Amino acid sequence: MRLYEFAPTRSIRVRWMLQELGVEFEAVTVNLAAGEHRRPEFLKINPAGKVPVLIDDDFVLTESVAIVLYLAEKYLHQGLIPTHLKQKAQVNRWLLFAVTELEQPLWRIARHTALYPKRLRLTAEVSLARQDFTDMAAVMEEYMHGRKFIVGDTLTIADIVGAYTLDWANEVQLLDPFPHLLEYMKRMYARPNAPLRIAEAIASVSHASVSQPQVHEP
Repeated sequence: MRLYEFAPTRSIRVRWMLQELGVEFEAVTVNLAAGEHRRPEFLKINPAGKVPVLIDDDFVLTESVAIVLYLAEKYLHQGLIPTHLKQKAQVNRWLLFAVTELEQPLWRIARHTALYPKRLRLTAEVSLARQDFTDMAAVMEEYMHGRKFIVGDTLTIADIVGAYTLDWANEVQLLDPFPHLLEYMKRMYARPNAPLRIAEAIASVSHASVSQPQVHEP
């Protein structure tokens, strides 16, 4: 199994999943800062030019949430996705909540503060996106009061996707008003198999060798 990743990105979700599962995998860094995602050899793997990408034998899968769902189903016995219909529906609910209600405002902030050329950045869009995130985070804050995990009493893929997304929010100073979410996120990253947090992953990029495969064993 091979994971194409870049440390500070949503690749973190997939790496976290693999580490929780204890699955051996080969990690290949695709340095976005150096433009390696635009190289023809990578575009053959993912024409969208994005990470993460998981290759499992001859099966190629993109999109971080799709990958963690695939891994959860492949290793169903490890319990990272419920088999009970209603609990599984709740996991899917919170996966979709994370990527639509929380992640999309964060993307809008990133685009209008760093990713778009300066002439295309809209200050008003950043303010709107911050408010959109805050409104939806308040819903999750109330829901998480008294809960250790998003669904049920054990870790699921909803926690892996959710905790990463909350860490992203923390990077743009949006999590402080939500003590339950902040405590939950820190607790998830304190797990022994948790990956680097985003800030640590950014710091690691300059020290990592570029595009050198590494084998990670359970």
